[in-house]
Amino acid sequence: MTGSQGAVAAVDLGATSGRVIVGRVGPATLETTTVARFANDPVRLPDGLHWNLLGLYGSVLDGLREALRRDAGIASIGVDSWAVDYGLVARSRLLGEPFHYRDERTGRGVEAVQASHPHAALFARNGLQFLPFNTLYQLAAEDRDLLDLADHALLIPDLIGFWLTGQARTERTNASTTGLLRADTGEWDAELIAALGLSPHLLAPLASPGETIGELSADVAASLGARVPVTAVGSHDTASAVVAVPMASGDAAYISCGTWGLVGVEVEQPVLTDAAREAKFTNEGGVDGRTRLLRNVMGLWILSETVRGWQREGHEIELAELLAAAAAAPTTVAVFDVDDPRFLPPGDMPARIAAWCAEHGIAAPQSPAEIARSIIESLAQAFADAAHEAGRVGGVDVRVIHVVGGGALNELLCRRTADRAGVPVLAGPVEATALGNILVQARAAGLVSGSLEALRDLVVRTHLPRRYEPRAG
Repeated sequence: MTGSQGAVAAVDLGATSGRVIVGRVGPATLETTTVARFANDPVRLPDGLHWNLLGLYGSVLDGLREALRRDAGIASIGVDSWAVDYGLVARSRLLGEPFHYRDERTGRGVEAVQASHPHAALFARNGLQFLPFNTLYQLAAEDRDLLDLADHALLIPDLIGFWLTGQARTERTNASTTGLLRADTGEWDAELIAALGLSPHLLAPLASPGETIGELSADVAASLGARVPVTAVGSHDTASAVVAVPMASGDAAYISCGTWGLVGVEVEQPVLTDAAREAKFTNEGGVDGRTRLLRNVMGLWILSETVRGWQREGHEIELAELLAAAAAAPTTVAVFDVDDPRFLPPGDMPARIAAWCAEHGIAAPQSPAEIARSIIESLAQAFADAAHEAGRVGGVDVRVIHVVGGGALNELLCRRTADRAGVPVLAGPVEATALGNILVQARAAGLVSGSLEALRDLVVRTHLPRRYEPRAG
């Protein structure tokens, strides 16, 4: 790698919180400083569950202002977030707060779309696992009057970028989660868009990671006190995370583990076989034209929602203490299907686990420690199964599994995933999404150079993962 050291700002928006992070990058340097952290709490309105995106944007501006105060030489800004959700924009005006992907309306959209386009036919076009909240189903459930008014439906990071620059673009990795992008060409599926009754102008022109979206608009630049370009990154947070997975060989699977567990392998071309579809795998766009062949597993959402439920009931629960107690609990606790649809919406997770166990004739976990251990064991089994199946479907002989994101801090989960998968687990970096965002910006700014493998080599040299060897029994 060649280049000089410099700084960029990453806006990383997750399903429960957001951050602004300054990354300092050079040929032997990859450092991060979190300058702002803020909650991302959904709001239930009379018509359903929404994101408070205006509040989130205000927090983003505050965070960028602090980043520029600390380092006036920031060369670029990049935005990543969760996938599938969007805001409708008309003449630069947001037509209501975006719906949350967990809102119940998506069921109507599934029925409307699959009446004419069954999943098998859609998979042949878009390569996506069936998930009821994919963007095309949400758009099918949308208010038609609002769709007629809208100039664009912009995915969350693209909407933030639009407000920052005034330029409406859709970044490719996140576009690949909508169901409206052809997997074989990487372009909008004009035929499907028309068949679903959507206007061709609704989806903004595509941008690839590393392209400049635009400079900050005059008003935003005046507010922040700087004129900085906004660079397209892997704006789907998992796409950014996979950039920073320190895969050193072609025998690795990855798990980007947070609210969701995204389990898969990296391949050069989409895998559109019946086997991939039947195994519920999805083909999502990666940086540099790679394909992320993965399965969405429910992830740590089940554990975090369980803890929130206990806290709402007045119990004092410390996650570290709970996990320590879970580690001491028997390994013979129930292993349940974490991908059962009952675990998708917010609610009483222990009651749902007990109901699943009753339906399957097994003993339900009782104490908080047993419930937490049951969740960890069930996630570990789901992760192990998905990693090996991804390898079989994608033609990768999986001999190591990388865990990145918040789940890399969960020692019990990483250890049990290694045990159940029978291969080593390498945990870290925790900040993979932010690092991937930063690296794509840094390469575009000339601070580093090279392929994804070169970027990952920098990650390995600066963020050594923790290794968990599988144990028998």
